[in-house]
Amino acid sequence: MTIEDRDDAYLITHALAKDTLSRLRDVETEQVAFRKGLVKLGRICGYEIIDGAMDTEYVPVTTPLAETTGERVKGLDDVVIINVLRAATPFVEGLLKAFPRAKQGVISAGRDEEAGMNEAGEFPITIDYVKLPEITETDTVIVADPMLATGSTMCAVLEHVLDEAPGYENLFVLSAVSAPAGLLRVGGEFSEADLLTVAIDDHLNDDGFIVPGLGDAGDRAFRTA
Repeated sequence: MTIEDRDDAYLITHALAKDTLSRLRDVETEQVAFRKGLVKLGRICGYEIIDGAMDTEYVPVTTPLAETTGERVKGLDDVVIINVLRAATPFVEGLLKAFPRAKQGVISAGRDEEAGMNEAGEFPITIDYVKLPEITETDTVIVADPMLATGSTMCAVLEHVLDEAPGYENLFVLSAVSAPAGLLRVGGEFSEADLLTVAIDDHLNDDGFIVPGLGDAGDRAFRTA
């Protein structure tokens, strides 16, 4: 099993996930390689969710030679992926390779950088657009954002998601890199969510960025300043 329980979060420890993240962190990784890396990491994380969190069932199979029994993953058609615009777009592209039939939702959410981080380590968040599919309590819901820093954005996003259908059986918050403060905040406010991440980094700097982190994932993926 390559998902480890670290109390505040579940850590995806697959060797290829760690390798891909290391390449994403590198300041020399340019835009196209960075975006492709996020796609690759999303796909790996999707497969890890399937392997570590979804049930299987035995089914009869007829091969060209005989009757036998096979094993299928249950619930692959009952997955909802929420894209936290914009940085999560390539990350979600990778997830869709693991869950090609998933329903998709988008929430455009951003923190007010000019207002800055308050003494509690929180940013004011603006939600510009919300479009979610029908979600049932038995769906597996994955809210994807590559960076979980202060947790301000994710908390605002989860409020909208839980308004849609409270009481999920399987609700995941998936990130590539997380800060301890963000994990504590999201986990404290939304205990129904399982927090999944590839790395738990050291700390947040005074501007609320994850250190060592990988920079601004949106800017690096879309080549904006």
